[in-house]
Amino acid sequence: MRHARRRVVRRVTRLAAVGGLLLGGAMVTRAVASEPPPEVSAVPYTSARADGGTGADLVARLGTSRTAGSWVDDDGRPVVAVTDEKAAAEVREAGAQAKMVRHSMRDLKSATVTLRSAPRVAGTAWAMDYRANEVVVRGDITVSAADWARLTEVADGIGGFVRMERTKGTFTTRLNGAQPILSTAGRCSAGFNVTDGRSDFILTAGHCGPDGSVWFADNRARQQVGTTVERSFPGDDYSLVKYDSGRAGAGADVVAVGDGKGVRITGVADPTVGQRVFRSGSTTGLRDGQVTALNATVNYPEGTVSGLVETNVCAEPGDSGGPLFSEGIALGVTSGGSGDCATGGTTFFQPVTKALTELGMKLIVSAPRGGDGTSAAPSPAPSADQGAAAPGAAGPGSSAPVGGTDPSTVLSRLADPRNIGPGLLVIAGSLVALVATRWIRAEQDRKAYRQHYSATWG
Repeated sequence: MRHARRRVVRRVTRLAAVGGLLLGGAMVTRAVASEPPPEVSAVPYTSARADGGTGADLVARLGTSRTAGSWVDDDGRPVVAVTDEKAAAEVREAGAQAKMVRHSMRDLKSATVTLRSAPRVAGTAWAMDYRANEVVVRGDITVSAADWARLTEVADGIGGFVRMERTKGTFTTRLNGAQPILSTAGRCSAGFNVTDGRSDFILTAGHCGPDGSVWFADNRARQQVGTTVERSFPGDDYSLVKYDSGRAGAGADVVAVGDGKGVRITGVADPTVGQRVFRSGSTTGLRDGQVTALNATVNYPEGTVSGLVETNVCAEPGDSGGPLFSEGIALGVTSGGSGDCATGGTTFFQPVTKALTELGMKLIVSAPRGGDGTSAAPSPAPSADQGAAAPGAAGPGSSAPVGGTDPSTVLSRLADPRNIGPGLLVIAGSLVALVATRWIRAEQDRKAYRQHYSATWG
């Protein structure tokens, strides 16, 4: 009876192991061929805009010689700076407000080109102030009196619409969320999760580290996150960190804002002057403010970066690369600035739209839901100034927990059903069971053989 029970146990174990091999193989095949989970989707940046009277639409339609930028007022209504009455009439007819100004966008851009061609002075920055119809040049405390005087001469040569301002603090990149990511280069903040359809990446600041930088989720270098595979800095300020696992994991559509809370990201767009925005970073958490200018240029000590979004949101070292967003719409990643969150300051952001376009990536977002609660196909990215809420009423977006375990850990990578880890574990366990039953049978046969011949030849 005892031998019969052993035979039954061995047979059941072998059958279970064979079944495990088949199941594991199916799991691996499914993981390799699987699509992203249904609760998230991916959208590229699109320059297409809905027909209507938004400020950016009107500026694009009327041209740079008849307009000088647009913004939203305190009630969230679009305002367009125009240079002639006919343009003003078209703006009002479209439902927006018109403001007559002296200098066109062509004049403002020409001024910035002249400033850019002047000898570079680290610690300076300039941007177009649409509401004042001026170009504002700022110099931090590191700029010498002689350099400031030379730059002032350049500004005077441009005309009376260039305003010179001294600012407290120093214009620096914010190296040293957004969850913290660390490498030998310092500490930064993760920005947004993006994908090329095959692998997932973190979009963060370019100044955080060169190609090949290895990033960790802890300061003891035990939880490796990924490696920087592409970046642009100076000139631009963005980079891609490829996840070691190839996948962003649970909560890929959520940005952290502190205390285990997050905000769901549902789209991507360009920001608008006057828009209320929110920034999250691993040093100072969630902060808010307004967009004060677009297409800003900053002369960091490391080099010049152009095309940035200027805001009055504060930031500190370690916040670099963290996300800028509003109403769940991704807008930028933290580049640098001056000041801190005790005294305030100016912070610049790399627009997400340009980074996605140049990198050929799509932003991972929460999939829209249909009326019946099912996932719907992602809609085109909304324009930030279309139907904008009043700046004081705008919020960061819909709240969501920062779900799942850290995707950088081995456990979470193995547990992710989109990876082949679970299937490989089942296959490995089944092989161990088969080898074990075979070994046990062989040992029993050898023992029986020895007993038989011991009794025969005694």
